Amino acid sequence: SQKNYFLMSIAAASVLLHSCASDASSQPSRQSSQEEWKVSTVQHGKASWYSVKTNSGTQTASGERLSNDAATAAHKTLPMGTRVRVTNMTNGKSEIVRITDRGPYTKGRIIDVTVGCAERLGFYSRGVVPVKVEVLDTKP
Repeated sequence: SQKNYFLMSIAAASVLLHSCASDASSQPSRQSSQEEWKVSTVQHGKASWYSVKTNSGTQTASGERLSNDAATAAHKTLPMGTRVRVTNMTNGKSEIVRITDRGPYTKGRIIDVTVGCAERLGFYSRGVVPVKVEVLDTKP
């Protein structure tokens, strides 16, 4: 009957919502709130992504192993370990990443993020997007 279908739908939605909430709370947040950081400088330019495959291995300039899913990035001049907030200007999504590598070496690009970060920022399929890069000071 329609009543049974409705009750089963409610039960399924409840289980799904509980499952999603449990998953979200069990994973550490990749995005710190804007109030927690002081922005020291802002850069605008283009971002691209790179991966273990496109980097010809797993070694980064900092000596850390490159992980495709990590919240890390390559920048030409910022000190290793610097945290930056990368905002995709086409959709407003942002993520805080740590500089662990050098690059990008393509003219006009200011930062390379990992392929996983590009997916989370919504530009994996586009490859290159305009971004805002905010250099973050330590928490006040």
